[in-house]
Amino acid sequence: MTDDERTMPLLEHLEELRRRIIIIAIAIAVAAVAAFLLANPIIAVLRVPLADTGAELIALTVGEQFGIQLQVALMGGLVLAMPVILFEIWAFVTPGLTQGERRLVWPLLLVAIALFAAGIALGWLLMPLAIGFLLDFSLEGVRPTLAIGEYISFTTTFLLAFGLALEFPVVLYLLARLGILSYAFLSRRRRFVIVLICMFAVVITPGDIVIGSATLAIVMYGLFEVTLQIIRLLGR
Repeated sequence: MTDDERTMPLLEHLEELRRRIIIIAIAIAVAAVAAFLLANPIIAVLRVPLADTGAELIALTVGEQFGIQLQVALMGGLVLAMPVILFEIWAFVTPGLTQGERRLVWPLLLVAIALFAAGIALGWLLMPLAIGFLLDFSLEGVRPTLAIGEYISFTTTFLLAFGLALEFPVVLYLLARLGILSYAFLSRRRRFVIVLICMFAVVITPGDIVIGSATLAIVMYGLFEVTLQIIRLLGR
């Protein structure tokens, strides 16, 4: 085999990777523009958990409110473009799979999108509880007044964290189908998995380690056990 014959597949893979990244970037940019145009309604929705807390939002700098709209646009772009992002990742991986494994691409893609949406929904349900819990520690006589930039950063990161965390079962199952992980390997390391899940939940959930992190850890471990049994039933 000549050097050219060995080099071309690598160059083709790099070109394919570049093309996929460009498509993802364009999808995020288009979705971010749409989210920027809807920034005010999105921010109004994100302020709903504060309705019963008595807390007020203030802008601390001249350009903070514009920066918030850009942040909402970026986070909204990631959320809206997630189906395209997942599809492009699957499409890049597919050529390296066997014919049988390729049949799993579309079902896994649909499950991944559904889990991401479920994660966002779960985060939204828990966010008022997390915010209320944290604000309950306000000092007596001190009215909670929150910087809008920090609040929007907290809420968007909270929702995105739950959405991304629930992709965990799809990744686990895909690695098992590829033979990288196995039921026996995972079942013997449950304690290690529990520790990793708890650490991940604490790191990825901003500010709240009681409601947000604990709930996320419990949900992730439950999904781990369900995925583990699916791996056991279906095999490699």
